[in-house]
Amino acid sequence: MQHSNDPLHGKTLEAILNELVTHFGWEYLGETIRINCFKSNPSIKSSLTFLRKTPWARSKVEQLYIKMLKRKY
Repeated sequence: MQHSNDPLHGKTLEAILNELVTHFGWEYLGETIRINCFKSNPSIKSSLTFLRKTPWARSKVEQLYIKMLKRKY
């Protein structure tokens, strides 16, 4: 059985976003990744809709998630 070294393997965008919000909060996310869905009336649903349509923003979220994981361990 092989295990993937990719920290995103098996993680949904929703799970990643929930972990980031729990760990950092919306305010930090809005300051770090400057997108309106994190700043103005933030919600998981609206953020997921935007991130699924916007590859550059999704990439920034995934990069922040990987940095968060590296700091935890």
